[in-house]
Amino acid sequence: MLCLRWVLVVISSVLFSGEGMAQGQTPSPRDVVSPAVYVSADPAARGVPFQLAVVFKIRPGFHVNAREKSAEYLIATDLRADMPAGFKAGNVVYPKGQLHTFTFSKNPLNVYEGTVTLRMPVTAQAGAPVGPQQIPLKLRYQACSTEICLPPVTIDLQASINIVASAAAARPAHTQLFPAR
Repeated sequence: MLCLRWVLVVISSVLFSGEGMAQGQTPSPRDVVSPAVYVSADPAARGVPFQLAVVFKIRPGFHVNAREKSAEYLIATDLRADMPAGFKAGNVVYPKGQLHTFTFSKNPLNVYEGTVTLRMPVTAQAGAPVGPQQIPLKLRYQACSTEICLPPVTIDLQASINIVASAAAARPAHTQLFPAR
């Protein structure tokens, strides 16, 4: 009985440590998506809306499900903010996905590939503290290739922003991501 337990422990450790598969074959879900956070103003002023953009690059050969998922069982891409006191967020703007057909699905799936930008409108209200601030964000997604789907993952991100009291002191930033209207 002790010998059987030992064999099961060895098999489990090989399976879950990755030693049973080719080196580097299955990446971590965190290694498939590379996110970065940008703010449309630096500094941003109280009472003047600004935007956060989460830009993430998806490793070639992989995709993530779009916000509007193709089937109920799929994990949609999701961005959430934990707004600190004095800040108010609007609804996240998700890009339209692209329909792709994969060998594992009879129907085309709505997915993101390549580089994706999610935008969130934010306002620092009159009572927002001035100076450097952090807005915690959570990006949830499930990355898949044509062969495998990795476990869903939630990544913690931070939007760093400097808040000023005067609208006259606010300046646009990252204009390539936030063109003037």
